[in-house]
Amino acid sequence: MPDSVYKIIELVGSSTESWEKAAENAVMKASKNLRNLRIAEISTLDLQINMEGKVEAYRAKVKVSFKYED
Repeated sequence: MPDSVYKIIELVGSSTESWEKAAENAVMKASKNLRNLRIAEISTLDLQINMEGKVEAYRAKVKVSFKYED
């Protein structure tokens, strides 16, 4: 890791199943467009709730870092 630079972006993943699946969806989508993913950090978990008070979706804000290349 000497003399390396990493960029961090924040993504929001969602899932009707769980927060874990929401975070996984964000990371999987990022891995299709970005190379050298290194770390994923969950910054916030929240829920989307419908008018009846039922959970519609789980959401995870995920900070993903990847090696910055020239």
